[in-house]
Amino acid sequence: MTPEAFRAWRKNLNLKQKDAADLLGLKKRVIQYYEKGSRDGKKVEIPKHVRLACHAISAGVLDFDGENAVSIPVTAASLDTSAASIVEDAAE
Repeated sequence: MTPEAFRAWRKNLNLKQKDAADLLGLKKRVIQYYEKGSRDGKKVEIPKHVRLACHAISAGVLDFDGENAVSIPVTAASLDTSAASIVEDAAE
């Protein structure tokens, strides 16, 4: 996943960097590194587990306990009005 594709993923879901960080279990600064593609002049690659998590979130999967997925229908329209509530629900 390129930095451009990562940013496009976030923007297509209408997530702020902080919301994406919360959903992925990362710090906002890491999201910024991934979108920039570098940190302190060194290339930053998006790890496979983050790429897979992006795909899962796009498919509406917010968590997985090894047996069951916590899912919600995720669409750009639903995220327009409730990105913060989705992040809060995922934290519970």
